[in-house]
Amino acid sequence: MNEFGQIGVDQQLLPQDSGYEVKELLGGCLCCAGQLPMQIALSRLIYDKQPDRLFIEPTGLGHPAQLLAQLTEPQWQAQIDMRALVTVIDGSRLHDSEWVNQELYQDQLKAAQIVVVSHADSMSASDHEVLNQFKNDYFAYIQTWVLAEQGNLDIQQLDLSHQGVERKVVPLIQVQKQFNPDEVLPVVKQLPYHYVETSNGYTVAGWKFSKRWQFDFYDLLDVLCEQKDWLRIKGIFNTNQGWMTFNFNPENLNYKSGEESLDNRIELISQHNRDWESLETALLNCRIDQAEKTQ
Repeated sequence: MNEFGQIGVDQQLLPQDSGYEVKELLGGCLCCAGQLPMQIALSRLIYDKQPDRLFIEPTGLGHPAQLLAQLTEPQWQAQIDMRALVTVIDGSRLHDSEWVNQELYQDQLKAAQIVVVSHADSMSASDHEVLNQFKNDYFAYIQTWVLAEQGNLDIQQLDLSHQGVERKVVPLIQVQKQFNPDEVLPVVKQLPYHYVETSNGYTVAGWKFSKRWQFDFYDLLDVLCEQKDWLRIKGIFNTNQGWMTFNFNPENLNYKSGEESLDNRIELISQHNRDWESLETALLNCRIDQAEKTQ
């Protein structure tokens, strides 16, 4: 159990005589506060207790994808049989748009194979509506949704094998052409960038561009409407009509004005191989901020 603070309370509250033992890691999220304390604590726990099952709970501020990358490194494979990653969300707060629209909240959902919805007995009609929308939005990532009333769960619902997500965050495809064919592409974090990830038979491709880049709304709408063989398209763009959000599914092509975003971004989900370069080229051709096109 990972406590963000330096004191820790939960270990004192949880009983230690019910066939399980709780160990705390204090002082920040274990996925970013340094791997060594986590590795030492985990090694000691496995050696001393030889547990049949091990649950690792990061803080609510944790990035589970980073922790998962650590636990799937070669040195752990002989000791740990990785199971599905579980994310718990408060069902009674799904109607709170400021809560569920946080980027960290969404990152934790994307990392999960199983989502447990707590406080299911306290959910309102609007909470259930948002939950159904979540199931549509994250169908390419999440295998199982479990509603828990009064905190009760069947352990078999959580006992699924881990399915890794292959993700590469790399330069824009046009930039990639500057590298030699046998050269390893650099892993990038700065904008702009492109990524492709695969999971559960789906491929998700995405792009992020600087918020200063502006796009022609109608040109952009034409590009998105012309796409074929897709299951979902979601995007946020700074356009000459203001900030616009796009949420396309095969039944509805929805777009509307939106709040200013941290960046321009788009994701497309498909079950087929696609020509991602042609889509990237079409998107970049929608830019209207001519002074920055050479940057």
